[in-house]
Amino acid sequence: MPRPYWKGYLKLSLVSCAVALYNASSSSERVSFNTLNRKTGNRLKQNLVDSVSGEPVDTADRVKGYQFSKGQYVMVEDADLEALKLESTKTIELETFVPQSEIDEIYLDSPYYLAPDDKVAEEAFAVIRDAMMKKKMAGIGRVVLSRRERMLMLHPRGKGMLATTLRYPYEVRQDSEYFSDIHDVKLSDEMLDIAQEIIARKSGHFEPDKFTDRYEEALVEMLRAKQSGQVFTAPETAEPGNVVNIMDALRKSLQASGGNAGAARRPRAASKKAAEAPPAKAKPKARKAAR
Repeated sequence: MPRPYWKGYLKLSLVSCAVALYNASSSSERVSFNTLNRKTGNRLKQNLVDSVSGEPVDTADRVKGYQFSKGQYVMVEDADLEALKLESTKTIELETFVPQSEIDEIYLDSPYYLAPDDKVAEEAFAVIRDAMMKKKMAGIGRVVLSRRERMLMLHPRGKGMLATTLRYPYEVRQDSEYFSDIHDVKLSDEMLDIAQEIIARKSGHFEPDKFTDRYEEALVEMLRAKQSGQVFTAPETAEPGNVVNIMDALRKSLQASGGNAGAARRPRAASKKAAEAPPAKAKPKARKAAR
């Protein structure tokens, strides 16, 4: 069983249970590097030095500091931070419930798994989990992680829950800063028809098992080549640029996917007047001439 990142209690009104929070993602499998001395090949060590004297400072003499004006600091001891014991240090209290669809994805931060910490806690945990599932709501609470209180979104996931930390509004940059200069563009129906057809032919289902970290794979190949004394050469790829003739690029893209631009044009809906018009009467058959 993995080690929990945090342990405490989950609380809904007067119902509470012991829970454990586990990291739902990890970067430990990625290739990592150390910094070496190019001349000797020895690994380098980092030393914190006094910015004025240049002398190394022992761990016991290091302390956090907050700069309240240029060059002026107030020292903050670990004991000062430990004294800030909010309720959320040991308890995730569900304060409100909202439809998950209302939560803007830009506020989602880090994912965790939440599970009952012992057998006694399982019944209360199941009550909270299943009630949220039936109401189709996500719970919002707070938790202190790494000495910082974070907003937390909880929703059922299998037998447990997925807990996702949420960014505060001051941490999120407004999109208007980046999108306000984008001009309105009038697109032709044909362009959109072809683009939609290309999207339709490339559509599928979300299958993360098929995700491949191509950079990591190339990195491993390069390291293996270096270890065996071989020369590693990465294939060069052409850098794309802005397309000038968009319609021509769309048609070529559609042809490459096995279609043609003409087939992508959707039939236009008949006008209301034409739809309401009665069907034309059949012409009467000509009578045979009397003998």
